[in-house]
Amino acid sequence: MALLNGGGCGGLGQTGRTVPPVTGLPVPVKLRSALLGLAMATGLAGPLAPPLQAAGPAGAQTAAPAQASPVSAITQAQATEAARRVLEALRSGDANARYALFADALKRTSSPAMVANTMKTQPKVLSYRILRVLPGLSNSMVEATLNTSAGSRDVVLVLNNAGQLAGFQNDNADQLSTDVVNRFVQALLNGQFVTARSFLSLLMQDELTPSALQSKWQRLQRVTGNAIKVRHLLLADSAPDQKLVIVSLDFQRLTDSLFVILNDKNEITGVDFPNEPVKPAVAR
Repeated sequence: MALLNGGGCGGLGQTGRTVPPVTGLPVPVKLRSALLGLAMATGLAGPLAPPLQAAGPAGAQTAAPAQASPVSAITQAQATEAARRVLEALRSGDANARYALFADALKRTSSPAMVANTMKTQPKVLSYRILRVLPGLSNSMVEATLNTSAGSRDVVLVLNNAGQLAGFQNDNADQLSTDVVNRFVQALLNGQFVTARSFLSLLMQDELTPSALQSKWQRLQRVTGNAIKVRHLLLADSAPDQKLVIVSLDFQRLTDSLFVILNDKNEITGVDFPNEPVKPAVAR
């Protein structure tokens, strides 16, 4: 039963349960081959985001065909101002203002109270600096640096043509892959699907709304029962361009594992659940 993966192709569940428990290393060749096949099928070797208009000298945009430039496309100045509103709401800790700037796709699985709870768990933003704005046809990307109480970190904001926040992604390249996966799974457990989606690559975010992620997570639990807690995480395989983290999860009916694939930037590019979950254990 595949939970999610980019491009809609079959995932690691197709390999069967050849991955041994926590102590079993290395990952079998069959599973490693499946990882490479998933990367090829999903186009993970390509760009992580939809094509954007390239910026030339002095910020000038390269010319595009007239039919490819809709009147509603956001300008660089508008994207910059929209990003400032989003970042200022984050700096001020105003959950209502932050929620109001969400695109409709994000609002469907969130609320001001949920935003406030999430912000309480994150370092306080002291200041910010916008580094680069890349206007696009359907959305724009804004790269910024946040100065927080826990140090500096980079963030990418994805804005739609109404200037609303359609997605975001923190730079987790310097983090442990197991920590990134743990935060992703904890967000799923807490119903924070906007936050959980932020751990995905921008390519996957473009294909998967928070509502779609919520639907897939709920569909999984119809088979396993509600997810309760993470039992343990294991970095099962690591290569220069990909990593595999196995998450053992306790559900109401059983304990089973999720396979989480990350790229070299610790962005999640695939998550998969075995086709045939283990049967519930006999009570002792």
